[in-house]
Amino acid sequence: MKVLVTGAGGMLGTDLVTALRAAGITTVAATRDSLDIRVPGDVAAALPGIDVVVNAAAWTDVDRAEAEEAAATAVNGTAVATLAQACARSGARLVQISTDYVFSGRATTPWSEAAATDPVSAYGRGKELGERAVLEHLGDRGYVVRTAWLHGAHGRNFVATILRLAAERPTLDVVDDQHGQPTWTCALADQVAQLCLAACAGDAPAGVYHGTASGQTTWHGLARAVFAERGLDPDRVRPVGTAAFPRPARRPAYSVLGHDRWQAAGIAAQPAWQEQLGAALRQSP
Repeated sequence: MKVLVTGAGGMLGTDLVTALRAAGITTVAATRDSLDIRVPGDVAAALPGIDVVVNAAAWTDVDRAEAEEAAATAVNGTAVATLAQACARSGARLVQISTDYVFSGRATTPWSEAAATDPVSAYGRGKELGERAVLEHLGDRGYVVRTAWLHGAHGRNFVATILRLAAERPTLDVVDDQHGQPTWTCALADQVAQLCLAACAGDAPAGVYHGTASGQTTWHGLARAVFAERGLDPDRVRPVGTAAFPRPARRPAYSVLGHDRWQAAGIAAQPAWQEQLGAALRQSP
């Protein structure tokens, strides 16, 4: 079994390569510099001998996507369609990393894997296009793993920002009306590695999976938990509404995802977000 990871230099991609190799899987790490998924010829040339592609290459600047939607969609949508078509020709499976932003955020119970998508931002529309391409072109060899609220050691993220601001400011105002599941890239990477193994063994049905931590909180709740884990006073973190921080792209108010489909693949749901956060912070300076 041989896996190609695109976007291997990113926050998630770095941990994907580590997790796959730890699982005993021969893994080719393709960074943005070594493989641009927007170039069809380069994609086709990278696939011979590959059993599974895990596509972690993405345009992740949500706000900039509002001003540059065509450029964002070229990476998150059009290039994914090119990759899916190339995998269909080569016989490789494709695991596409997607996002909670394909949903509207207007819910009060966890989004199921079968829930209708309805993105409200340019970023979400591009990612939705990529999802559809994988499912349409690859049939029983196409997988979509939606994730959200990622934090990890190899890139910019909310947890790292809170740790920095905690050392710079006496108090922090943090949004308390957006709900989601803080997810450690290492936990997601381990789960995706298991999915690759199960897919190649014929044990994982193709389709959509939700790769997020168990439980839920708000950004304010997460920030307080970061403070507590570091032995700082959580009351230094004050709750505010989304309106206090206007941004170009709309944020989903409710991004809690359900995890029912993992059972069909014989793979456990991820641990609780608090457990993941504690493990992540124990590994960071």
